[in-house]
Amino acid sequence: MMTTHFADRLFEATREKKSHVVAGLDPRAELMPPELIRKALRRRGDSPEAMAEAIVEFNAAVIDAVADLVAAVKCQIAYYECYGVAGLSAYRRTIRLARDHGLIVIGDVKRNDIGSTAKAYAMAHLRDDAAHNDDRLASDFHVDAITVNPLFGADGVLPFVERAARSGSGVFVLVRTSNRTSGQLQDLQCNSRPFHRHVASLVQEWGEGFVGKQHYSLLGAVVGATFPAQLKELRAAMPGIPFLIPGFGAQGGGVADAIEGFDRHGGGALVSSSRALIYAFRNGRYASDRGGDAFKDAVRAATEDMRSALWEGVRRKR
Repeated sequence: MMTTHFADRLFEATREKKSHVVAGLDPRAELMPPELIRKALRRRGDSPEAMAEAIVEFNAAVIDAVADLVAAVKCQIAYYECYGVAGLSAYRRTIRLARDHGLIVIGDVKRNDIGSTAKAYAMAHLRDDAAHNDDRLASDFHVDAITVNPLFGADGVLPFVERAARSGSGVFVLVRTSNRTSGQLQDLQCNSRPFHRHVASLVQEWGEGFVGKQHYSLLGAVVGATFPAQLKELRAAMPGIPFLIPGFGAQGGGVADAIEGFDRHGGGALVSSSRALIYAFRNGRYASDRGGDAFKDAVRAATEDMRSALWEGVRRKR
């Protein structure tokens, strides 16, 4: 039996939790609670294995703190890959922890290539319920949705979309990213339009055959809150395409910016934040001197504040 359509699952989670928040699980040693790092180093020595252990413990605490407040979590794989095999094991364990809490998991992997290579990337990160079982393939990194780079065109995107369609998974294509220098390429004029608008048109075209009951495609777009005018334009230009909106919080995007990515019914988008949530204990507003796992209280408080602010902001837009 075909799994429920990805966008339907995504926006059902939004309604159930009254939350548009995606918490980014981006573990950075220099920002994690120092006592947690020290404990892992005492147990495992100064090693990638120690860092992987600390990452899993940290992520487990964050997931426990926010599971009822967020629609999904997003794991940026780079923060795991830098610790080699041990880090990838931490990535796999984090996926399982999030799933055990009933969370949708987005793998921020930004993969792509063409043809058989794109298919191989898709096999690594997305399951395929319609395929014959192959015991030689691993499911360690399978998540509910991944991010992909569009620069290879249809040859590099459709293999991901086709696999996702067979298992109720999703794909988010980079359209207008949140980083400061993104305009060097994404805003280049091409046939009287910025390059990112051409990408948006292709995403709209590629996603048309994969629409769920909520009238949204399994193919989504990554569009940053740091460029609200363009976010608003892209929302109007891409009906039926779910938006994953990064750049909220530490990168400077706020509620007024992010809500430009929502449709007129207050749906169609989720907003991602990492540093402002999972390292909230470093923010004086949420800081605590209790030590131990008190950082969880800060994570939860910051996530609740973001959830409430976005929910109210979107409600006013409707």
